Amino acid sequence: MDKDKVHALITLLDDPNEIVFSSVEEALLQEELDVIVELEKAWEGSENDIFQRRVENIIHTLQLKDVKSELRKWVTNGAENLLYGAFLLAKYQYPDLNYDELNQQIDRLRRDIWLELNDHLTSIEKVRIINHVLFDIHQFIRNSSNFFSPQNSYINDVMSSKKGNPISLSIIYSVISQRLGLPIFGVNLPKNFILCYVDENAIKEDDDILFYINPVNKGAILGRREIEYFLKQQKLPPNVEYFTPCSNQDVIKRVLVNLIYSYDNQGNEHKKHELQELMKIFD
Repeated sequence: MDKDKVHALITLLDDPNEIVFSSVEEALLQEELDVIVELEKAWEGSENDIFQRRVENIIHTLQLKDVKSELRKWVTNGAENLLYGAFLLAKYQYPDLNYDELNQQIDRLRRDIWLELNDHLTSIEKVRIINHVLFDIHQFIRNSSNFFSPQNSYINDVMSSKKGNPISLSIIYSVISQRLGLPIFGVNLPKNFILCYVDENAIKEDDDILFYINPVNKGAILGRREIEYFLKQQKLPPNVEYFTPCSNQDVIKRVLVNLIYSYDNQGNEHKKHELQELMKIFD
């Protein structure tokens, strides 16, 4: 970053000539993310409403550009780290969010569960311990009173409030489980989102799911028949993907769908449009 050039551009941000401002804005948007520090300093030193509003818009555009870039890299590189994908969506709303801090919060929960586990437990017994630690001790719950709030989909908000929706609670549950070496993955069930415990020793593919887990019901253990009954109630076809693990990309896309719906429900067209732009990355 050429600081002299950046400072010269910033001084022109309150120029009343729209052509001048557009040129300055375009030049600043070509800079790296560290230009935000200089923009924030300029914002703090000004009392000009137009100048401050223009600076805020440029900062937001730069931050959104950064999230798009990182999300595109995440997808291109195989979307291996589910927590990082959820972190990137939260970074859209909270640009200063720190991944290491979020990761440490998750790891503290993992340690609490690990202390209770041993190799002699059955799969169901292990899940019951996870349920006890997450839902009884740490008291994670479904946010029933404000179910459609965007905060239910931002992983950092869910970690701090301990209230979330099916997809966010499932992300926390599955990330912790996989770090413990347990094969628990998301299932993209319509009108809900659940988890499945995979039998890695299954001979036939049809038999590779031991059971299902419903995180919004304190980790209740379900069988295939319960999923079939749910689909029948919802008048949905029994598609294969409603019974099998989905990819990390599918999980993050589902979070985006929820966020778009939440902001649409609030009448926030601006955020809805920006999130739809993020969704295009998956296309």
